[in-house]
Amino acid sequence: MALAEEMVVQGRVLAGKVALVTGGSRGIGAAIARELASLGATTVLNYCRSAEQAEALVRQLSEHNDRVAALKADVSQPEEIDRLWNEVSDRFGPIDILVNNAGITRDSRFLNMSAAQWEDVMHTNLDSMFHLTQRVLPSMIENGFGRIINVSSIIAQTGGFGQVNYSAAKAGIIGFTKSLALETAKYNITVNAVCPGFIWTDMVAAVPEKVQDKIKAKIPMGRFGLPEEVAKVVRFLVVDGDYITGQCLNVNGGMYM
Repeated sequence: MALAEEMVVQGRVLAGKVALVTGGSRGIGAAIARELASLGATTVLNYCRSAEQAEALVRQLSEHNDRVAALKADVSQPEEIDRLWNEVSDRFGPIDILVNNAGITRDSRFLNMSAAQWEDVMHTNLDSMFHLTQRVLPSMIENGFGRIINVSSIIAQTGGFGQVNYSAAKAGIIGFTKSLALETAKYNITVNAVCPGFIWTDMVAAVPEKVQDKIKAKIPMGRFGLPEEVAKVVRFLVVDGDYITGQCLNVNGGMYM
């Protein structure tokens, strides 16, 4: 095979696979969707409110992959997850690659934290992963293949002031990942987590500059990470991580080791 032909084949290594990325319209989720689409996967990016950004991303990705779509669903609601799963399955077939990336923050000191702030974060960040993974897993088992990537956070490992809800949910993702990996390994289904540190997204960009400087001073590499750097780790787990499961890969510039 000529080198050019080989590069084309490698570039389409996920052709025939169906990938779903929740929270896929912005930031880390968008970078992951872009990475998977570039590898030839049928890529469905889920969004809740960012319709304009989601459609813009689909138009961009469709220039090189005509099997890309954006589907709206509030994954904090089980009935919305059912609808999303049904629509993806009906239009594109069984899901081979699931990236549970959807997440929100509702920061507050614990003594001031309302039940609604706790529940909103749990429903979106943790419950959505349970409900969607449970929908997707049977077809993965039947097909003898699956790649599940759960996006956690450095805050799950270090804690975060005013983030008891977020930290608890993201730590739950790690425990979920390790336990599910034990159950699915025999089916050739890997389950891994990625723990980003402080990544340059809209959320970080909105932090006052003085606070940004304080955060960067704590990062050994002296800068914020990029969404694309997280997406590359997801790519590795999906494409080359056949013998990696139940692991938590940190992408944090050395901030937590």
